[in-house]
Amino acid sequence: MKLDHEDLNRLIEKISSSDIQEFSLEGEDFKLEIKRNLFDQNQVVNNLVSNSSFEKQTIANQKSINDNISLVTEPEVPQVAPPGRSDLTEITSPMVGTFYRAAAPGEEPFVEVGSNVKVGQTICILEAMKLMNEIESEFNAEIVEILVENGTPVEFGQVLMRVKQS
Repeated sequence: MKLDHEDLNRLIEKISSSDIQEFSLEGEDFKLEIKRNLFDQNQVVNNLVSNSSFEKQTIANQKSINDNISLVTEPEVPQVAPPGRSDLTEITSPMVGTFYRAAAPGEEPFVEVGSNVKVGQTICILEAMKLMNEIESEFNAEIVEILVENGTPVEFGQVLMRVKQS
């Protein structure tokens, strides 16, 4: 198998734009190994071992290879609620999902800041795996803070609202 400089660059570009983490290719006069950890930007290992003209290109291409490999960005950090008052109760997400304040786009929200809610009253919806889960109030309370924007992904245990129990 023959592999020229242009073929090598195309191959590296294809691998860089994919989620392949390890790749190995051997020819009669060369061996190409690419190993990368998509979550550690400092660890991208590329080895070109050859007995032909690729040996001279290896040093020149090493920097090009490292510059061309695209890495996954850091995962989005979930919103963290600011510290609350000690007289307020936090309503947390019972699951991972998407937070919705209303039953459908354009409809009135279930609650607003200042709303009084009763036990069993729906306060929001969490969508998880295409299922709409109504979250109900566990106590009579007044909504003091709504900490999550409509349509925002939430984590298990993330504070959604703060209420003052009545």
